[in-house]
Amino acid sequence: MADALGGSLPLYILIGIVIVLMLLARRFRVVGRLLSMTALVVSLGLIVMLVGERGRFDPMFARVAKMLHLEDGQQVVGKEMRVPMADDGHFWVTVRFGHVERKMLVDSGATVTALSSDTAAAAGLRPSPSPFPMIIQTANGSVRADTATVPELHIGNIVARDLPVVTSPAFGDMDVIGMNFLSRLKSWRVEGRTLILTPNHPQNAGGAAVTS
Repeated sequence: MADALGGSLPLYILIGIVIVLMLLARRFRVVGRLLSMTALVVSLGLIVMLVGERGRFDPMFARVAKMLHLEDGQQVVGKEMRVPMADDGHFWVTVRFGHVERKMLVDSGATVTALSSDTAAAAGLRPSPSPFPMIIQTANGSVRADTATVPELHIGNIVARDLPVVTSPAFGDMDVIGMNFLSRLKSWRVEGRTLILTPNHPQNAGGAAVTS
């Protein structure tokens, strides 16, 4: 699945303010420069908000957010793990978060980690308000998804903290590990029929260093 920005009232209001300021700047020469500067500041603020919010979900935006010091501090720690390919040709991992344990599909084609509504509810996740809603492309078309944050997600000895996710009834019973998790690892690769996940800072789930 792939995600895209959708419309939202706060976003439209900000865009409307910028347009009005630009039109006024053209009509009133005396205060035109001041209005132009205000429009520029509002535009830059809108861009920073967009990059900061989208950086939580999209690895491309995350790189920009990191350069602007807007990253959310998400961490992935733990010891390297190997995942054998299942009979269906996919890689499935056992994931624990909250009070639930699920088999989740590892999908490098998915930008963001996605949870079914039932899984999100079982884990006690609450939607996070955002001026930039997520629009997810599914086999049945575009659907709007809520966003939430998983405080701590375990895959074997690998731990992802404060992991942003999306959730929607349209996902059915499918739960997916996406690129916003994989991109935070030191590396991930497929060797033959094995998926290898390597975190940046080898530690065990309890936080103690792992000696090699």
